[in-house]
Amino acid sequence: MTRKYSSISVQTTLASGINTTQTTMTVPTGTATLLLGGETLAAGNVDIFTVVIDPDTASEEVVFVTNVGGDTLTISRGQAGTGTAGVSGIAHSAGATVRHSLTSSDLDYFRDGLPASIFTAKGDLVAATASGTATRLAVGTNGKVLTADSTTATGLVWATPGTKIGQVVSANVSPSFTTTSTSLVDVTGFTASITPTLATSKILVIASYSGYVQGNMGANSGGALSFGYYRLVRGSTAIGAETTLGWYSGSLSTNDFLIIPQQNIVCLDSPNTTSATTYKLQVRSNGSTVTSGSSGSGSITLMEVLV
Repeated sequence: MTRKYSSISVQTTLASGINTTQTTMTVPTGTATLLLGGETLAAGNVDIFTVVIDPDTASEEVVFVTNVGGDTLTISRGQAGTGTAGVSGIAHSAGATVRHSLTSSDLDYFRDGLPASIFTAKGDLVAATASGTATRLAVGTNGKVLTADSTTATGLVWATPGTKIGQVVSANVSPSFTTTSTSLVDVTGFTASITPTLATSKILVIASYSGYVQGNMGANSGGALSFGYYRLVRGSTAIGAETTLGWYSGSLSTNDFLIIPQQNIVCLDSPNTTSATTYKLQVRSNGSTVTSGSSGSGSITLMEVLV
């Protein structure tokens, strides 16, 4: 509710008396407009205009004018401690002075600003719906950001942020690891952990791995021999397809080995959690010996993508 004020208000009188509960009062013809000093009140109790009836007397009563129809004013009785607010006031006789005035109610309004009752939750904001009209904007849900949106009443909306990187965890690893297992096993030391900020976040995993395979694979008869496989996992959950670690066309004797250059692995994962999450590299053999770390250090980088 907006309070209206005028510096050119002209006092008037009651055209007829009112009892303690009447919610309208009538002033002489043509004086209502002068009393409001050119101010207009929006319909529906949106605006108020403060006046005092019988000022500076024992019958003084502060009322709020909420609507004007000709010279009949709709009023809210007993304001600023001069009766029972909004319910009843003091009886006034015809001819009683009616004057626009600044009252204790107005001063309290300016001192306190918006009433505390407008806020109902931690994080609520004040926003304007129009010039001079304030309202409560409820706090958004976790992870939302305040965004301009002219189609809404306040021109603001809580929205999901655009994609951005929330955090980065990176580790250089130099694992010394050898296996002949034909089942996938963790590469010792090739691990990194991240704690997502939001459960909706995705984790971009980028890993770089190198090593060699060794063993007597025999003649190839024109085909390609694959020597091992790798994949990324979250905990024990695979997040990428099993990929060939190395291949060779020909044959390897027992002591021959094949260097595997840097293998770059990229996966976008959806862990759906805000708990600490660990990512690892796993490898397996298809009969040869798989050794990691022989041709340089590896690395694993985890990026939280906020969505």
